[in-house]
Amino acid sequence: MNQPVELQPDETFVLNVGPQHPATHGVLRVKMEMNGEYIVHAETVVGYIHRMHEKMGEVKPYPQFLMNLSRLDYLGAMGYSHCHALCVEKAAGIEVPKRAEYIRVLMVELNRVSSHLVWLGAFIMDLGGFTPLLYTFQAREHILDMMERITGARLTYCYIRFGGVSRDIDDQFIQSARDFMPYMRKELIKYHKLITGNIIFKKRMVGMGHISPEMCRKYGASSGVARGAGINFDVRRNEPYSVYPELEFEVPVYDGCDNMSRYMVRMEEIEQSLRIVEHALDQLPDGPVMPKKAPKIIKPPAGDYYQATETARGTFGVRLVSDGSQTPYRMKLRSPTYSNMHLFDEACRGLMIMDAMAMMGTLDLVIPEIDR
Repeated sequence: MNQPVELQPDETFVLNVGPQHPATHGVLRVKMEMNGEYIVHAETVVGYIHRMHEKMGEVKPYPQFLMNLSRLDYLGAMGYSHCHALCVEKAAGIEVPKRAEYIRVLMVELNRVSSHLVWLGAFIMDLGGFTPLLYTFQAREHILDMMERITGARLTYCYIRFGGVSRDIDDQFIQSARDFMPYMRKELIKYHKLITGNIIFKKRMVGMGHISPEMCRKYGASSGVARGAGINFDVRRNEPYSVYPELEFEVPVYDGCDNMSRYMVRMEEIEQSLRIVEHALDQLPDGPVMPKKAPKIIKPPAGDYYQATETARGTFGVRLVSDGSQTPYRMKLRSPTYSNMHLFDEACRGLMIMDAMAMMGTLDLVIPEIDR
């Protein structure tokens, strides 16, 4: 647990971690006030790669903004595109064929597994272990190969369209996805043997990086950060959307409030995503992947619309204010990583710097998603 540190004002010094530093996840600067190796205060400084995505969303016609969403969280891009499409479809009254929604969920969940694999490999590297990165990226390549065949991309996708998806999946994709399930489950067993039970790993994780439920609510944290603090909230369950109500899965929740709890939540989320993919493949209906009369010009009625989804980083939201024209009057993107990151200061006070870096890894930060 975090240890309180008795300090005198003249005993502290400032340490800058970043903006280009191997211990930070992306172009992030952490201005740390230190007492020896113990942290007194940590100010997170963002904005180094700000790209004005929301402003671009207000000056472009709706279809031209589709590709921007995958440039936010480049590791879990599909979930962000899904949220944006759902919001615009809700506003414009566009009906999505059932098969298209199932395909969307398939892609989002495979992308979620891919994102968690990158997190796992990079996180263990933060702690000094290199081997797991090779295993996780090997497994991730299978997902990227499957998705590339259908979407044409391996990282930043523009596959989801207003009304459906750009291309139907084929028998080869379905068979590849089914073959991937037992392979990935064997890989998970390997990861647990290599990592979870490792005594050095447990010393860095169990009881370290305490984040309470109250702190999560205070900062609006979500994803494994909140579920690792015992908060049973997942947008897919609590605010159902798409075809998730028709699919079987559980929401992993741990109440240890430490690094290990957040780690275990994400590890179990990989298994739950595999369950969703299997169930979606079993129930995949026939039919078109785009409506017969998909509008080429999107002009939602004037109004204020909001849609939230559960991405790999947590609760992502799109607020759309329409004035009835081809471009939004206001586009606001609710970043889950932004909320998760800002509890770092309060959570790391009293920690040694090496333990604070381990805790930062369990937050699963993707800085471009913050620097919208």
